[in-house]
Amino acid sequence: MEHYIEVLRALREDHDLTQAKVAEILGTSQTMYARYERGANELPIRHLITLCKFYGVSADTVLGLAKKRK
Repeated sequence: MEHYIEVLRALREDHDLTQAKVAEILGTSQTMYARYERGANELPIRHLITLCKFYGVSADTVLGLAKKRK
């Protein structure tokens, strides 16, 4: 499973949001957002940007690209 799928759900749950509420923020349906969380559909870049701004996290964090410096 891709990293961002796990992060999407964790961010939503950490903010006590329903899939329907996140879908509303993105301007999509709850069904489509659920497909993003399951990995059935890829998350569009425009939605990634919106979610990063909304949650206050970087795209690198969501995508699992942030590396720890030694």
